Amino acid sequence: MRIQPSDMIDRLPTQFFATLVAKVNKVIAAGHDVINLGQGNPDLPTPAHIVEELQAAAALPLHHKYPPFSGRLELKQAVAHWYKQEFDVDLDPEEEVAILFGSKTGLVEICQVLMNKGDVALVPDPGYPDYWSGVAVVDGRMVMMPLRAENQFLPDYGQISQEDLDRAKLMFLNYPNNPTAVNAPFEFYEETIRFARKNEIVVCHDFAYGAISYDGKKPVSFMQVPGAKEVGVEFYTLSKTYNMAGWRVGAMVGNRELVRLINLIQDHYFVSLFGAVQMAAAKAMTESQQCVRDLVAVYEGRRNALFSNLHRIGWQAQPSQGSFFAWLPVPSGFTSVEFSDLLLEKAHVVVAPGNGFGPTGEGYVRAALLSDEARLAEAVRRIEQLGIFAKA
Repeated sequence: MRIQPSDMIDRLPTQFFATLVAKVNKVIAAGHDVINLGQGNPDLPTPAHIVEELQAAAALPLHHKYPPFSGRLELKQAVAHWYKQEFDVDLDPEEEVAILFGSKTGLVEICQVLMNKGDVALVPDPGYPDYWSGVAVVDGRMVMMPLRAENQFLPDYGQISQEDLDRAKLMFLNYPNNPTAVNAPFEFYEETIRFARKNEIVVCHDFAYGAISYDGKKPVSFMQVPGAKEVGVEFYTLSKTYNMAGWRVGAMVGNRELVRLINLIQDHYFVSLFGAVQMAAAKAMTESQQCVRDLVAVYEGRRNALFSNLHRIGWQAQPSQGSFFAWLPVPSGFTSVEFSDLLLEKAHVVVAPGNGFGPTGEGYVRAALLSDEARLAEAVRRIEQLGIFAKA
């Protein structure tokens, strides 16, 4: 029997990182020591007190049954507590918090509950490629919002045509930003809320790196800005804050009707997360946040080590403001792919080509701060030996 995939399957974008991984694995198989700065998978373990809570909760028969469909109240309350403690944002745990199987799932689901065939989603370019997946699932259309250095890697809403605005149902934003590693100011979100109200566009702010910011500056939560709950939601994940990427725990907070719709579609997909995982996540968000401060200090040390070494060899780039990435301009004479291929083949250093995050990412590569300082210094030393950069 011939299996015929659905049209939706055929619409799905090619998984960008799958191609990168295949290239990397080929070099590793040839016996080379590869320094992989290309992916965003946290390299440090989940803090012990969170793991211990999971172990204890997993032994309780209560969690061997189906959890509540929309998630345990304890975790919703913990999310609300975290937002109040960190950003002075008040959330109703029952009606303004939805529990997600990682925020990535919610980013696809929000398209399913809002968009019909042909509807437009405004998408940052460059941006996290999985924004594209949800739009493809519903057969929508993406309108890219270029993020350029001359505009501090913020979208220029004045450049979007009225025709596209009339068809737009939602807009994805993401600060601290992946891949550009910049933060957005409070005033930008105020402008965004005015823009969303005027054009009746739902704002979907991806706050995955909301705990990771440098130089003593705290990132702005979209929920902090007056009017945010009226026009949109914020997606948060424990993956980066607590090194819990494999645990798949996230939340969507904000607009009550959007929370209701996400809970409704998830009723048809899931019976929420394993209860013990939810209790461990609640522990993470309500106990001391010293582990988070320690983690950010590690990343800031790595950032400083990377950029001091890059500048030493003559590779000039703006230091990251937030996230655990670095957004680095490609030297003249190379495309993003050509340069990343050269680093892999000749220096055995993996970076992600910028055009994999959208056409405006051409001319950059993304490196992750997910190796220790010595390994980052070794990566730069290998790149230095290629003789591409002229020392200052």
